[in-house]
Amino acid sequence: MQGSTELSIIHPRVLECAEASRNEFVAAAPFPHVVIDDFLAPDFAAALLDDFPAFERGNAVGDDGKPGGKSTLAKIRQLGPVWQRLDDAIQSPEFLEAVGKLTGIEGLIYDPWYLGGGTHENRDGMSLDPHVDFNYHPSERWHRRLNLIVYLNPQWEESWGGCLELFRDPHADARPARSVAPAFNRCVIFETSERSWHAFNRIELPPEHAALTRRSIALYFYTKDRPVAETAPRHTTYYVSRQLPPHLDEGSTLSRGDVAEIRQLIEQRDAHIRLLYAENTALRQAQDAGLTGHLLYLAKRAFVRFRK
Repeated sequence: MQGSTELSIIHPRVLECAEASRNEFVAAAPFPHVVIDDFLAPDFAAALLDDFPAFERGNAVGDDGKPGGKSTLAKIRQLGPVWQRLDDAIQSPEFLEAVGKLTGIEGLIYDPWYLGGGTHENRDGMSLDPHVDFNYHPSERWHRRLNLIVYLNPQWEESWGGCLELFRDPHADARPARSVAPAFNRCVIFETSERSWHAFNRIELPPEHAALTRRSIALYFYTKDRPVAETAPRHTTYYVSRQLPPHLDEGSTLSRGDVAEIRQLIEQRDAHIRLLYAENTALRQAQDAGLTGHLLYLAKRAFVRFRK
């Protein structure tokens, strides 16, 4: 298995330690996950970084329809031979079986459309609120089971932010149960479920490194079935606004940084509310359009007029 061409993109040590990784994955808190350093073969990781797409080449339009500080690119085969090799490898039965051995989840399915995945790049000032991901593939009847993220940041300090955060319950917890810095060739694999709350904290680069970006490869895997106890009705990605930091309590004196953080939290919450209102308006407009909308209008009108 270790001699397979498809598996040559993975560092041999990762496959040799698969059982230990699986044990760590299953027992991890706050939900199943494992962090593996030096995940890819060194030369292969370096080649991916060398051919990582320019920020402007990806999709930098946010959920609000405006250009933002995050750029994604799903069509990775367009990026050249090394990325084509990655795509060939991760869809192979050998690679899917290897990831199954690392996690204990068998029957994994590769997503040829990279919906939500591919290359991710975030600029200074960006963050991501705690959320659980959509639970079914948007076009197939597949259950989303695993996120596999490989970071490509050869120069990064944990104090700069951009750390992956895993939460027990973001409705109640201001701090994550675990934080993982996005170091170069570090891989995080976590189970996608109704409790896999994850985020990354605000990127705050020092002035001399302001041009750096947080780069990663996001790969999502599915299965045709999953345990009934873990199955939920189909939903989209569900976000929760961050809680106030624990030190902001009654009697505390606010620093300049505290005020900035509070303003940022309010701004993010307001943006979330605006997005929800916009989605609600779009749904109502779609509902009112066409013959179906007109019939619904007449039915509502009749109900209001004749309900007495």
